[in-house]
Amino acid sequence: MRVAVAGCCHGELDKIYETLALAERRGAGPIDLLLCCGDFQAVRNEADLRCMAVPPKYRHMQTFYRYYSGEKKAPVLTVFIGGNHEASNHLQELPYGGWVAPNIYYLGLAGVVKYRGVRIGGISGIFKSHDYRKGHFECPPYNSATVRSIYHVRNVEVYKLKQLKQPMDIFLSHDWPRSIYHYGNKKQLLKTKSFFRQEVENNTLGSPAASELLEHLKPTYWFSAHLHVKFAALMQHQAKDEGETAKATKFLALDKCLPHRDFLQVIEIDHDPGAPDYLEYDIEWLTILRATNNLINVTARLWNMPENNGLHTRWDYSPTEEAMNEVLEILNRDLKVPSNFSVTAACYDPSKPQTQMQLVHRINPQTTEFCAKLGITDINVSLQKAKEEHHLSGECEEQDEGGSNDSGEEPSEYNTDTSALSSANPDEIVLEEDEEEEEEDSFVSAHSDMNTTSLEPSSDQASDFSASFSDVRTLPGSMFVSSDDTSGSPVGREGKPGEAVESEGGTDLTSAPGKRLSDESVPEQRKKIKRRNQAIYAAVDDDDGA
Repeated sequence: MRVAVAGCCHGELDKIYETLALAERRGAGPIDLLLCCGDFQAVRNEADLRCMAVPPKYRHMQTFYRYYSGEKKAPVLTVFIGGNHEASNHLQELPYGGWVAPNIYYLGLAGVVKYRGVRIGGISGIFKSHDYRKGHFECPPYNSATVRSIYHVRNVEVYKLKQLKQPMDIFLSHDWPRSIYHYGNKKQLLKTKSFFRQEVENNTLGSPAASELLEHLKPTYWFSAHLHVKFAALMQHQAKDEGETAKATKFLALDKCLPHRDFLQVIEIDHDPGAPDYLEYDIEWLTILRATNNLINVTARLWNMPENNGLHTRWDYSPTEEAMNEVLEILNRDLKVPSNFSVTAACYDPSKPQTQMQLVHRINPQTTEFCAKLGITDINVSLQKAKEEHHLSGECEEQDEGGSNDSGEEPSEYNTDTSALSSANPDEIVLEEDEEEEEEDSFVSAHSDMNTTSLEPSSDQASDFSASFSDVRTLPGSMFVSSDDTSGSPVGREGKPGEAVESEGGTDLTSAPGKRLSDESVPEQRKKIKRRNQAIYAAVDDDDGA
């Protein structure tokens, strides 16, 4: 099965699908599945743009709305997770996952599905320690704090994923697992992204929660984005029991969708020829959702997950065969994900801009159907009930005090607040405190002025870039692990990160990466970035790619 993986999408669906078509013409056949590692930006209309955590000047409608309206249809089944630049109100409608458009499926806050027998899991958002132990308390209309905290990973999602016992084939996260950089060509990474050096040396770059999941799940592949650089690593896990075969995880992070950037990778993955060629629910995951339904929390209060410390009557929610069979019976042994997409919000019309479109907290019928079938709670229904009970006019419980700050809170179990992104990264949109204050009004009001928002696609969309994208290579040949910095890499509980290892097909993972898809050469002189937030969506190369 040919699987394409994309890094940060930034709403560039047309360009990504054009590049896939080009790869198919030049490659070994059609692409069966597209996986997107966050910053998908499923923006339907002007109200959705106000829920995206970027300064107003970076809010562009892009092209997703055409797939939402039915004007276009995704040419390949697309599965994605959320990042930190999303239409958060749209994704919030689907906490357990669902279709955001025909043939485009969101995995939810955390989720596991199967396609052709390949098991795919993922977790949305990025890590911030001060929000990690809070519940999912945010809801539209967001304020300047909750528009950011809404996409912060929560301990309950990590806890649910850690109940999984069956093997995982592919796992997606937006930010990188902490310490993964020690298992690849760290020297080349720091040459490309020199501003990562201090965090790499202090071992604070990346998500400790994702690292915890990597150690527990040990998937065959782990794909990430967020840091806007291509990086491959190979982590050799230790066998738990004597006689057990040690597992290895092939990690790959990809760049953002721009010309001459490594944002797309095509991989051949073994699949079950007898498995259905449609998306299926994962029975182990569904059983975990049902068992952990009582752990739903829609407040901003800090809380800890159950553990074996004498304070909880139950701390292990790993499904039994009996429990999984029970869920199977509830579903009449039909695990097919229903094609039940429906339009829940007005779609953007370029000829009739709606600058004062009201922002509404919606209950999505897909989520209603899923929860009713499984017998679990829709988080959004709980949020609306909490809102009514506390008589907060249009604001959810504790939204004002639930922002991203550390005052008065207990220390986190982790020692950092980094979101896997260096504060000095010139290649990423950063919401500085002064910028947040200036833009607060655009987040607080459900009717705020949209005059600062670009409703047309950005100027770099005017021409056809499909021929100049230079980002498709063949895996696993390009997933190399260099030995030139092995001496500085950790060895021990996760094996030898510097070793060259052969893939299943016998390809040496240290082999040189393939040629660029495009015949065009990369310009020798690259445009310098003078300030941190400049031209993230512009189709130019910056000075980090030399």
